[in-house]
Amino acid sequence: MAASSANLSLLSKPSTASSPPHLLFNLPKTLSANPPPGTSRFKCSAGQTGFFTRLGRLIKEKAKSDVEKVFSGFSKTRENLAVIDELLLYWNLADTDKVLDELEEALLVSDFGPRITIKIVENLREDILSGKLKSGSEIKDALKKCVLELITTRGSKTELQLGFRKPAVVIIVGVNGGGKTTSLGKLAYRLKNEGAKILMAAGDTFRAAASDQLEIWAERTGCEIVVAEKDKAKASSVLSQAVKRGKEQGFDVVLCDTSGRLHTNFSLMEELIACKKAVGKIVPGAPNEILLVLDGTTGLNMLPQAREFNEVVGITGLILTKLDGSARGGCVVSVVDELGIPVKFVGVGEGVEDLQPFDAEAFVNAIFS
Repeated sequence: MAASSANLSLLSKPSTASSPPHLLFNLPKTLSANPPPGTSRFKCSAGQTGFFTRLGRLIKEKAKSDVEKVFSGFSKTRENLAVIDELLLYWNLADTDKVLDELEEALLVSDFGPRITIKIVENLREDILSGKLKSGSEIKDALKKCVLELITTRGSKTELQLGFRKPAVVIIVGVNGGGKTTSLGKLAYRLKNEGAKILMAAGDTFRAAASDQLEIWAERTGCEIVVAEKDKAKASSVLSQAVKRGKEQGFDVVLCDTSGRLHTNFSLMEELIACKKAVGKIVPGAPNEILLVLDGTTGLNMLPQAREFNEVVGITGLILTKLDGSARGGCVVSVVDELGIPVKFVGVGEGVEDLQPFDAEAFVNAIFS
């Protein structure tokens, strides 16, 4: 244990830039008698009853006020689906089969997937033929309602579930190039601006530049970070030490990066199990969340990855990245329906604020404007 501790260090990376404006809402109130100039009188603490519950809920509520970001982020998918408006503009009952065939094609092109697409189209067909839907606008509304129900039924827990113990532990996993480290940095930025005290753990010990990249994010967000001082340190050791530090020094949330790995690599997938067990020994019930980062540009090809990661470590939520550069936003619906795992965040741009809490209604309105 002593040798392991010697290979790890806690680097404090105070932000050199001016503090960004607070993104999110009201925080639990802890009065400070003489707060330093320019700081808030209110501070959040994981030890306060219900803080994590409120934090998750408030982050989700913030998504509703960022509709414009989500709307612009799904512009390419929306362009693909714009043909639906044209189809329904002059719709009449005699053209039902033709219209539904073209609607089916539009949904498939946007990666809704065959099973979901057939389910949606057949539901619409049944309602049209039974006389429940009598106009193009009614069909459009029914389409949106159907998609919304698919998402909310199978993936309803879109809020971060951070438990009640301090610190909450979140592990970020995924394949190479999906955007794990960037997503972790953006998540840290969002939580930090909510007032949470964040510690990062550089558990990607395979990629040489990974720790450097995370250190940049730590400096950018004003967070502290635990890194391995020597090469080839075990990821589980780094994460274990970080969670210990988090517990001893009163951090609210420990965000753990991990090495990118192919879902077909058995030994690397086994390492994730070791990481999960290591943090659980320090804080009972940890990790609170295991978030899988998936590249949205891969569309339905992400499903095998998600299934394998879920079988190995039990994924609690998804982060879908790069959706702003993809016309395959329908994969959001397919992934949730296939796996029953909620989408917690979506990446809709390059900016630090562009990792958006997922809101099903905002998503549906963004792709079916």
